[in-house]
Amino acid sequence: MNVTVCGATGAIGSLTVNELLAHGHTVTAYARNPAKVPASWGEKVRVVIGEMSDAAAIDQAVAGAEAVVSALGPSMDRKATGLPLVEGTGHILAAMGRHGVTRYIGQATPAVLDPQEKPTLITRFTTFMPRTFMPRAYDEIRGMTGPVMDSDLDWTIVRFLAPKNTPKQERVRTGFFGTDKIGFAVSRADIAAFTAAQVDDDTYLRRAPAISN
Repeated sequence: MNVTVCGATGAIGSLTVNELLAHGHTVTAYARNPAKVPASWGEKVRVVIGEMSDAAAIDQAVAGAEAVVSALGPSMDRKATGLPLVEGTGHILAAMGRHGVTRYIGQATPAVLDPQEKPTLITRFTTFMPRTFMPRAYDEIRGMTGPVMDSDLDWTIVRFLAPKNTPKQERVRTGFFGTDKIGFAVSRADIAAFTAAQVDDDTYLRRAPAISN
């Protein structure tokens, strides 16, 4: 499939691009900083450079896609201001509408509940902490996912708690809080692999599965 990845040069985004390439997909990477584009991608990846406020560049990146993957995540810098990823997600969704793209895979934390999920101690804790100590980041991640989950898109939101820079692990747990055993830590490599796998898998259509090791 032709897949556009937003946030493609981030820690999880770049791994996701590699996973998609390994599975034979054609990838367009949307990124802010050309200096962060891995040299290893070479001509295998179409790269579009632009800010999340650049609706025209985002439209260019989404044109021709059959699926969009958002590996965007809010800045943890306490000096950060505004909600640029909320605006950017709005541009992504608008571009998808113009080009008839219906498959969207995004990422979030358990501060965002699956539509069929009831709050648990973990989801309450992971909502209370960022809302109290990092309200801007909390507002951004909620603002990014809300319009997606309220849309008619074929969306999947991959949720995780404590990403680690470790290799893929033998044990990967996926499911939902309150019904499945989901832990805290998870390797970024496993997040990327699971995210990429959702592109042509409808198991979690219009669901927000959590992943851990």
